[in-house]
Amino acid sequence: MQKRKLIVIGNGMVGHRFVEKILEFGGSEKFEITVLGEEPRRAYDRVHLSEYFATKSVDLLYLCPPDWYRANGIKLLLSEPAVSIDTKSRILTTSRGTELVFDELVFATGSSPFVPTFEGVDKQGVFVYRTIEDLDKILEYGKGIQKAAVLGGGLLGLEAAKALVDMGKKTHVVEFASRLMPRQLDEAGSSILKSKIEELGVTIHLDTQTEKALGDSKIEGLQFKDGSNLEIGMLVISAGIRPRDELASKAGITVGERGGIIVDDELKTNVYGIYAIGEVALHRNFIYGLVAPGYEMAESLAYNLCSPSQTPKVYAGSDLSTKLKLIGVDVASFGDALGQSKHIPIVFTNPRTGVYKKLVISEDGKFLLGGILVGDAEAYGNLLALYLNKVELPEAPETLIVGSPNSESAFSADSLPDQAKICSCNNVSKGDILTAIREQDCTDLGTLKSCTKAGTGCGGCLPQVNNLLKAELRSQGKVVTEHLCEHFAYSRQELFQLIKVKGLTSYKEVLAVQGKGNGCETCKPAVASILASLYNEPIQKHREIQDTNDKFLANIQRGGTYSVIPRIPGGEITPEKLIVLGEIGKKYGLYCKITGGQRIDLLGARVDQLPDIWRDLVENGFESGHAYGKAMRTVKSCVGSTWCRYGVQDSTAFAIKIEERYRGIRAPHKLKSAVSGCIRECAEARGKDFGIIATEKGWNLYVGGNGGVNPKHAILLAEDLDDETCIRYIDRFLMFYIRTADKLTRTSAWLEQLEGGIDYLKDVIINDRLGINSQLEEEMNRLVDTYVCEWKDVVENPEKQKKFKHFINSNDTDPTIKFVEERGQKRPVDWPKTELVNS
Repeated sequence: MQKRKLIVIGNGMVGHRFVEKILEFGGSEKFEITVLGEEPRRAYDRVHLSEYFATKSVDLLYLCPPDWYRANGIKLLLSEPAVSIDTKSRILTTSRGTELVFDELVFATGSSPFVPTFEGVDKQGVFVYRTIEDLDKILEYGKGIQKAAVLGGGLLGLEAAKALVDMGKKTHVVEFASRLMPRQLDEAGSSILKSKIEELGVTIHLDTQTEKALGDSKIEGLQFKDGSNLEIGMLVISAGIRPRDELASKAGITVGERGGIIVDDELKTNVYGIYAIGEVALHRNFIYGLVAPGYEMAESLAYNLCSPSQTPKVYAGSDLSTKLKLIGVDVASFGDALGQSKHIPIVFTNPRTGVYKKLVISEDGKFLLGGILVGDAEAYGNLLALYLNKVELPEAPETLIVGSPNSESAFSADSLPDQAKICSCNNVSKGDILTAIREQDCTDLGTLKSCTKAGTGCGGCLPQVNNLLKAELRSQGKVVTEHLCEHFAYSRQELFQLIKVKGLTSYKEVLAVQGKGNGCETCKPAVASILASLYNEPIQKHREIQDTNDKFLANIQRGGTYSVIPRIPGGEITPEKLIVLGEIGKKYGLYCKITGGQRIDLLGARVDQLPDIWRDLVENGFESGHAYGKAMRTVKSCVGSTWCRYGVQDSTAFAIKIEERYRGIRAPHKLKSAVSGCIRECAEARGKDFGIIATEKGWNLYVGGNGGVNPKHAILLAEDLDDETCIRYIDRFLMFYIRTADKLTRTSAWLEQLEGGIDYLKDVIINDRLGINSQLEEEMNRLVDTYVCEWKDVVENPEKQKKFKHFINSNDTDPTIKFVEERGQKRPVDWPKTELVNS
C-alpha cells in the first residue's frame, strides 16, 4: 500500500509530540512524514528555556537524539519554513523553493511574541523571549548592562525576569494589569508572589502602561503613561502571544477575528485534510498558551489519523493547570482558580513565610473545583488528582492545605480509579503508569518518566507518580529504591557512602563520577550538605550549589535584608558582650530581637554590610550561630544548679560544652538541643532533636523530638549517664543520623521511619549492634577538630567578600529596601493586606 504524505509545519514541542504519537499509534506504516522547522535545530523544550542561561548548552533541552528523525524514517527540513500552500493542488512551497505534495497537513506553527506598538520599541537593546537565538542575543547584549526590565508579568514574563536575575542584572518587571499572572492568580495570591519576588531584589511595577522607549539608537529607559521614567539598558518583551496563522490565512484557511486557525473538536480546519494543533489553534473560541493542551490535541489528532475506522477521539478542551518555579518561588494554579463559578473559598495565607493557599470547592462542599498555591506547592499533584478525577473531599477540606493526621488518606493513589488522570501535561492516567511498571519493566522513576512521559512537563505530578511506582513495586515484592533525583540513581544515604568511600570532594566531581546531566535544585544542596558533613570545609567553597541562606551565611528576611545571629553557647553571655551587640546594632541600624533559642538576632542588614558586621563580631569574640544552615543551631539551657534551688546538675555549663562541641556540624536538616537542670524541664529539652535532662545520678538523654507545626516529644535513649558517656552517645546518634537520614528529614521523622524504631536505635548506639560505633565517634571527632567559623573565613578572605554585593559590577546598594520605625526600632515596610478566609 502506498503511504500517504503527511506534512507537519512546525517543529516545536507540540509538533514533535504529534509525530511521536503518530509513530506510537503505528502511523509509520501509513504515512511518509515530513517536518518543517523554522529554526536551525531539532525540537527542544521551551518550558525550561531559562535553564539555558545556567548551562549555555542546548543539549539538555533537546527532546530527542540527533538521529531520531532518520531512525524513524522522518524527513526533517531545518531553517526551511513553509511560505505558501496551494490547498487545491495540495502543494506546499518552502522558503528555499522546494515543492512538497501532501495528503494531510498539520499546522503546529505555535505563536510569536506579542510586541506592543509604543514609540521606540524597535531600538537596539529591545528583545523578545522565545527561542535559543533570542537568548543568545540577550546574553551577548547584556554583558555591558547593569539594569534591565521585562515587559509582562505573566508566566513567560516572570521566566524572562529569572533569566535576567541569573545574569546578575538589577531587574524590573512592568505589568499593565493590577496583578502578576492575572490569568492564574487572584489578588491575594499575586500579592504574596510579588512580595516573595521583591525579596529577591526584583522591582515590580503594576498598573503601569509603557508609552515610550527612551534613548537615541539604543534603549536607555522607559517612559510610562503617568509621566514617570525608568532607567534601564535592556528591555525583554514578554507581554503575550500571537498565533502564527498568517500562512493559513493566506491559503484561504479560516482564522478567528483576533487570530488563530479555527478548528473543530477533531482539530479539523475548514479545508479537508488540513488540521491545526497547539497555540495556533483556535478551539471553541479559545487559544491555549500552555504546552499541556497542545499535547492533548497532538494525541487526539494522531489517534484519529492512524485509526480512521475507529470512533474519533473528541478534543473537548483542556484544563489550564500548571506548576512552576518562578524566580525561586513555587507557584501552582488549577481548575477554576479564580472562582468564577458558584463556590466556597477556603484560603490560608501566611505573609510572614510568603505562603498562600486557596481551595475553590463546590457549594455542597463535596468536590474541588480549583485552587491556587504560592510559596508552597508541594500538595499540587495530590490536589490536582482530586480535582481532575472528581474525588469526594474529606469532611474537613481545609485539612488539605493546613494539614491533619488524616489528610493524607484523601491523597492516597489507591483511592483513585485506573482511568484517573495523574499527569495532566501529558494526559497520563494511573492505569498507564501501572501498565508501564507491570508490562514494560519500568522499575525506577527515570525509566517510568521516559516510558510514559508522566512528570516531564511541569513536574507537579511527580510525587503521585513516585508513590504509585513504590506501591506497585512493593506489591510485587521488589526492592524500592529512593533515588535522590533524576541526576543521581542513589538515595542520600547511598550517595553519602559513595562520596565518602571514593573521596569525592566537589559537586562537579560527584556529578561526573556518580551522576548525570547538570543537576538540579534538589541534588545540589543535598550534595553540598553531604560534602560539609564529611569534610567540614567552609561552606563558601561550594557556594554555587548552596541555598540562598547558606550562600550568604545569613537568613534572608522580608524586604530583602538579612539577619545576623551570632552564637551564644547555652544562652550565657557576659555584660561586655551584651554591650558589643548593642553597639553593633546601633552602628548598622539593626533591629534587635531575643530569639526562642536564647540568642540575639540582629535584623535588617544589607548584603553588602554582612562582612563588616561579621568583622566587628569576630573581633569581639563572637562567631557564626549557623542560623542559616541545615546544621547544629542552638543548645538551650536553664540556669541549673548554679542558681536554681531545684537544679541537680550544672545545665548551663553542660549546654555550653555540648554547643561548642557540635557547632557548625552539617546534617540532613537543622539540629536543636537543650539541657534542663532538673525534671521541671525549663529548657524544654524533650522538644528538641536531642535533649538532656539532669537527674541525681547524671543525665537522661532523649532523641527525636521537635517543635513546629507537628511537634514531637523526644524519646528516652539512655538514663543516668555521666558527662563523657552522654557525649559519646550523642556523637554516635548524630553521625548515624547524618549517615542514614534522607535529605531535609528531621530526626523525629527519621526515627519514625527507622525500622525497629527506638529499640533498634538503642541497640545500635548503646550495644554497637552494627559494629560501627568506633567509626561514628572517629568521624565526629574529625568534624569537631576541623571546625572553622564561616564568618571569620569570609572576613579574612578579600576574594570571598566580593560575593557579598548587591550588584556584581557596582558598589551601589539595593534602592528597594525600605523601613518604617516601630517601638524605637526599624522594621520592613508592611506587605499589602490580604484576608484570611476559612470555611
